[in-house]
Amino acid sequence: MSKKLVVKVTAGADAPERCSQAFTVAAVAVASGVEVSLWLTGESSWFALPGRAAEFELPHAAPLPELLEALTAGGQVTLCTQCAARRGITQEDVLDGVRIAGAQVFVSEIMADGVQALVY
Repeated sequence: MSKKLVVKVTAGADAPERCSQAFTVAAVAVASGVEVSLWLTGESSWFALPGRAAEFELPHAAPLPELLEALTAGGQVTLCTQCAARRGITQEDVLDGVRIAGAQVFVSEIMADGVQALVY
């Protein structure tokens, strides 16, 4: 079994089921004791901002704010540098526990021994 799970979520409100699946899998992994790194890219970038996860709704899905809170508390949440720049988001704008980092950090995470990477 992998020692670390890296989940890259590219979807937001534009593809709610895919978005919810990514957050759910990552949060379940954290709850199971797996080291998790969640990357917010594309439209999911908006969830790095305070209050944005509360606007997300999907019937029969766990509330996104609760999943995100579990991930920031027990894992690492990263907002893509380019995605943040395209949306005018800075480090001062994001939730506590969210960092902004680029592709080089993502590649170093997914290429490490014992890592499983998933992209949603």
